[in-house]
Amino acid sequence: MSQRIIPNIWCNRNAEDVGSFYASVFENASSRVTARYPTEGLPDFQQSFAGEAVVVDVDIDGYRISLINAGNEFHPNPAISFLVTVDPLRFGGDEHAARGWINRAWTLLGEEGLVLMDIGEYSFSGLYGWVEDKYGVSWQLKLVDPAADPVPPITPTLLFGGAVQGKGDEAIELYTSLLPDSGVGRVVQYSVQGEADAQGSIRFVEFRLAGQGLAAIDSDVDRDFSFTPGLSLQVDCDGQDEIDRLWDALSAVPSAEQCGWLIDRFGVSWQIVPANMAELMQRPHAYEHMMRMKKLVIADF
Repeated sequence: MSQRIIPNIWCNRNAEDVGSFYASVFENASSRVTARYPTEGLPDFQQSFAGEAVVVDVDIDGYRISLINAGNEFHPNPAISFLVTVDPLRFGGDEHAARGWINRAWTLLGEEGLVLMDIGEYSFSGLYGWVEDKYGVSWQLKLVDPAADPVPPITPTLLFGGAVQGKGDEAIELYTSLLPDSGVGRVVQYSVQGEADAQGSIRFVEFRLAGQGLAAIDSDVDRDFSFTPGLSLQVDCDGQDEIDRLWDALSAVPSAEQCGWLIDRFGVSWQIVPANMAELMQRPHAYEHMMRMKKLVIADF
């Protein structure tokens, strides 16, 4: 099954360095430039980017994350993080080896970064930690029980805080109504009293969009941040009808609409793009045409 939901990380002109870093942290990972800015026809504010990478794709065990090479307009934050689950079965059932992998990744991701929940044993995992790396991207590393149901190795996780605290279920209901092969999975409510994050209760929900695993966290802990275009979710669409339908259902901030980007009523940023975007961008003056659009119209490329 092709990956239709692709997390995008906004980078401050360093996407190639960021990609190389992640390729060095994770096993079976690679990074490559998949699109470049054109050398002519750029708007004034992008002239200095001519010929540079615009998209760098990172592949981690077959899971794609795209890095957008741009300016310092936006920054990722923990409102969307990547939950990396490590099953000892991946190491032939050797839990010691699995723990060693987690500790190595934790050390590398934490260099010049920020610890959000210290690595250790928690009620929900024998080894878990949450760290923000030096590029501002948050990673949750979790040892899983090999006897439990299988889970995706990487799960984008939405944390509903600030003005949208408590709205996770409402958001999931909307998202899962829009795409085929979508639905709600496991729902867990647990207390984190006495743990490093904060005292309170957390609601953790696993859900599926277009066959891919995502998760959401809602808690009664106050957060001073919420979603940002620094980490967005791209949806590869099957034609203009699907683009139109998703755009109409999701877009809630008209001033944020640009080049296929939108912000929904919960503050989550999405990129609603045709699945053959790479092909469309090969057309003459395609970049100039795209820059004039809000919703992408395939016929206008």
